[in-house]
Amino acid sequence: MRFSAQHVGVWGQDPQIDRNGRFILNEAWAKLRFGHGLFAKLGRQPLSYDDERILGALDWNMAGRYHDALKLGYESRRDLLHLILAFNQNDERVIGGTYYHPGAQPYKSMQTLWYAHTDEHFRVSALAMNLGLEGGTADRAETRYQQTFGVNLGVRPDRALDLSGAFYYQMGRTAADVSISAWMAALRANIHATEGLSFQLGSDYLSGDKRESTRFEAFNPLYGTHHKFYGAMDYFYASPFANGLNPGLWDNYAGLNVAVTPSLSLDATGHYFSTTSNLQSATGQRSKGLGTEVDLQLSWKLMKDVNLMAGYSFMSGTETMDYVKGGD
Repeated sequence: MRFSAQHVGVWGQDPQIDRNGRFILNEAWAKLRFGHGLFAKLGRQPLSYDDERILGALDWNMAGRYHDALKLGYESRRDLLHLILAFNQNDERVIGGTYYHPGAQPYKSMQTLWYAHTDEHFRVSALAMNLGLEGGTADRAETRYQQTFGVNLGVRPDRALDLSGAFYYQMGRTAADVSISAWMAALRANIHATEGLSFQLGSDYLSGDKRESTRFEAFNPLYGTHHKFYGAMDYFYASPFANGLNPGLWDNYAGLNVAVTPSLSLDATGHYFSTTSNLQSATGQRSKGLGTEVDLQLSWKLMKDVNLMAGYSFMSGTETMDYVKGGD
């Protein structure tokens, strides 16, 4: 059982006599173990799976992300199987339907099945998610359903090399009743050159929407921890695109990590971003290139349980970047 309260704010933001505090109950759940690896967990809880691409706790954010859900599961040393069920309403209603106005949880209902297997050099997981998205009005509610299916793989053939990849496909209908066909793929390699030096190479591809298409083709990474991906400046998916656009994203990146001392390390990563769908301008087709970003981070472990991190990032964007994100 766990109860956790959280206050989100900065020093000086609240008056000495505060009648409108911002304490929230971010976790309140109970977990029952039935033996033989079986359990049930009910209440407000974070959902963090795999590399947090689709479901993440969002711990880097001030407030985090929490779901009101029932989790049923089986867990052994090598195998995990979870079933997650959620059904949301704005308030208690005995009669009058279950219309759910968006603004609290982003979905009306969710059913997710997740399985993972791990051994010494290999891990694989599979996810199947069905989301009920509320459409229509309170007088005529119409729930549309969107499905996401995917796999996440990891291979470590030896201590010097880690390979990982993921693929997800989305189908179903949007809340506005438009057919969905979207996908994403990711590949990453971590190369441990020496004890204090490692390199990373990777590519993330998320399909974009084509204005001329009758289907919605932009992949939605849903409730993941987007800050872990697509650059530290959070230009993509942690914040929306401008002008109603959903152009997708192709992020190719390379980085290195240097352990200067056992307690001090430096990370440097360079990204090149581009859209995955074509964008038109008054004079023709726009370039897909969005620009480059460089992320630098210094990590210093002061003592046990105390880490200090400092970061610096800069973006060199193109005219297309100004168009899809808005610029000054």
